[in-house]
Amino acid sequence: METKEKENTELEVPTLDHDDDEAEINYRGLKVMPFIIGNETFEKLGAIGTLSNLQVYLTTVFNMKRISATSVVNIFNGTTNLATLLGAYLSDTYLGRYKTLGYGSVASLLGLLVVSLTAVFRNLHPPHCDNPGGSCVGADAGQMAFLVLGFSLMVVGAGGIRPCNLAFGADQFNPKTESGKRGIDSFFNWYYFTVTFAEIVSVTLVVYVQSNVSWSIGLAIPAIFMFVSCFLYFVASKMYVKVLPEGSPLASLAQVAVAAARKRRLSSPEQPWISLFSYTPPKSLNTKLPYTDQFRFLDKAAIISADDKINPEGSAAMPWRLCSMQQVEEAKCILRVIPVSLTAVLYHIGAQQQYVVFQALQSDRRLGTTSFEIPAASYVIFAMLTITLWVPLYDRLLKNRARITVLQRIGIGLFITIIESLVGALVERRRREAALSGASPMSAMWLVPQLALGGLAEAFNAIGQLEFYYKQFPENMRSIAGAFFFLGSAASNYAYSFLISTVHRMTAGDATGNWLPEDLNEGRLDYFYYLVAVLCALNFCYFLVCATWYRYKGAADGGAAAEMETKKLDHHSA
Repeated sequence: METKEKENTELEVPTLDHDDDEAEINYRGLKVMPFIIGNETFEKLGAIGTLSNLQVYLTTVFNMKRISATSVVNIFNGTTNLATLLGAYLSDTYLGRYKTLGYGSVASLLGLLVVSLTAVFRNLHPPHCDNPGGSCVGADAGQMAFLVLGFSLMVVGAGGIRPCNLAFGADQFNPKTESGKRGIDSFFNWYYFTVTFAEIVSVTLVVYVQSNVSWSIGLAIPAIFMFVSCFLYFVASKMYVKVLPEGSPLASLAQVAVAAARKRRLSSPEQPWISLFSYTPPKSLNTKLPYTDQFRFLDKAAIISADDKINPEGSAAMPWRLCSMQQVEEAKCILRVIPVSLTAVLYHIGAQQQYVVFQALQSDRRLGTTSFEIPAASYVIFAMLTITLWVPLYDRLLKNRARITVLQRIGIGLFITIIESLVGALVERRRREAALSGASPMSAMWLVPQLALGGLAEAFNAIGQLEFYYKQFPENMRSIAGAFFFLGSAASNYAYSFLISTVHRMTAGDATGNWLPEDLNEGRLDYFYYLVAVLCALNFCYFLVCATWYRYKGAADGGAAAEMETKKLDHHSA
């Protein structure tokens, strides 16, 4: 069973003792949620309003080839998500989540303004090309440099915002009250629900304006949304609980690794939960963890040798030679999470198939019998609608009844990506056959089933990942925990770009033709979907192995648990 660990979001006030510290914190919970969720909603409206149609913008305004635009978007998304690790480190070590979010919001606003200017001024983008498939004038060095400046500012902004906003929202609830615990549990679902709502508005209203009215106006709207986001965030500044950083949590991990390496030749004790060095700082944010017997080579970092010295208050005099059992268990928490987190790479490739936009471009996008055409980039709304329908249903009706663990939730999402890829292959085969036979183009509504499956996979897996990282990381690493989700997405972006370029190169001279040409009717995108389905199936099998091996944070091993239970019985008997 999944264990419920306590999260401590107390402010550090060194002049007060622990109880006084707790009394001074005014958790406003739901009262500040309109500002935090409003800030998050408008930030996503701004970011997604620009990014959701970025491929089309690069191909139509900057005259890039489709495969080049796809690679640029993947590399940009990957770099953006990778930057979250640096932002998380700065937040947990130096700045705290409030300041990191503030700096990130301002940087995002400036980045969106710069990108919007590339559409407003003609000398900041190449001349319009009436023959996208032919020879077009590309962007010069100055135009690309200005566009990259905007992207860079957006990367900085996302690096500060993404790893912190979820943890900052959870900081506003008191984890020691029942209402606070319920608020934190529901916050993950409603956070993702709000983000998805912002995505729906972006891929409908904003994308429609960009595709049918004006790129200048369409890119100015996200910048305005980001300005509103900054206003909502800073206007409630005095109401927030602002958790101060405790110093570098990564230093503790490094100390464990160094101390374990130095003592690698020592013999492991028979009852490590009794004999290992035990010390917990009096005002630590982290929950005290029981001993576990996984990664036992790290236990040697907490073996007290003849050369080790203990300070009067009980701490180690030389922390790079002797670490506490608590530090070792925190390091084990991180190591246990890493194998599970690797499944996110292929999950994102399976769930967020970017060629859907190009499939829609070569399909009949008319709405029913009307002449209105749905913008190609707006079809992802069907995935988002699935999320918005599923999240409230799960949170209010199924969460307590189904009793699905976080790992089970992640696994269900991984399995759905296999089905999604297979459905995508069958639909693409039908679309291509209709196009080559000279019949009427296939309705783009045939893309809805795979998009809905992608949304359902995201509702299970993505929300499960966020909750998993938040609860399984040590409390003083919650920003880094938030970054782990985006690190998986970053690795996926790079892996997807590598997969596309590899398939494009290897099938260029194939008898069946290039799988991924500019004109999808001349390619075999269905084969590519089958390839992704095989990769997702292998990913699911790997996850099953990891989930069977995994132990939840706070769950003691049999020997340690039995020993502690014996001590309790002896205590009661006495």
